[in-house]
Amino acid sequence: MANTIPTDDRDSDRLVLGLLTSVEIDGARSQRRIAAELGIALGLVNAYLRRAVKKGFVKVGQAPARRYAYYLTPQGFSEKSRLTVEFLSSSFSLFRRAKEDYSRVFDRAQVLGFTRIVFAGKSDLCEIAILCAVDGPVSIVAVVDADEAASRFFGIEVVPSYAEVAEPFDAVVVTHLNKAKDVFDQAVGMFGPERVLTPDLLGLRPPGMQRVE
Repeated sequence: MANTIPTDDRDSDRLVLGLLTSVEIDGARSQRRIAAELGIALGLVNAYLRRAVKKGFVKVGQAPARRYAYYLTPQGFSEKSRLTVEFLSSSFSLFRRAKEDYSRVFDRAQVLGFTRIVFAGKSDLCEIAILCAVDGPVSIVAVVDADEAASRFFGIEVVPSYAEVAEPFDAVVVTHLNKAKDVFDQAVGMFGPERVLTPDLLGLRPPGMQRVE
C-alpha cells in the first residue's frame, strides 16, 4: 500500500476521522495496529499522526516500555465532532444514529430529574430530537438559535437567546448540526456541564476536559 496522503478531500477526511477515533478509544495502541484497523499502510498512519500533531489535534506523551501514547486535544475532539457530523449528514445513517442517541439523552435527563428542556440549535438534529421527545419523559420549552429568524419550529417557540426563553427550564440539549461545538461551549459556560446534554454522535466534552492529561 502506498504511503502517499490521499489527494481526495473526502478520502483524506475519512482517514483523519478514523485516526482521531482510534486515538480517542486507546491512544496507547501501536501505529501498526491502527494501520491494520484502518486498512492503510503503516507509513501513512505515521504521516497522518504527524500532521494531526502539527495541527494541534493530537498530543504525544510517554507510555510504558518506552513507547509513545497519543491523546486528543480539545481541538482534536472538535475536529472529530465536525467530521463525524459531516459524514453522518451525507448518509442515511444520520436519522437512525441521532434517534438512538437522543432517546438515550432524554432517558438520562429523566434520571437526573430534568423534565423541562431547551434545545440549542435549529437543524436537522433538532427535528429528529423533537420527534424523539414526543410522548417521552421530557417537555421542550423552546429552541434557542441566534441565527434563526423563524418564531416557531414544529410548534415550538424559537428565540435568539436563553435570556428570552419565557419559561423556566432544567437543562439544555445540544441540537445544532453545524455549530455544535460553539453552541455546546456557550451553554456549558452559562449553565455548567451538568446541565448540558449532548448526543454521543457529536463527540462533545466540556472545554478543557480530556481523557488523559
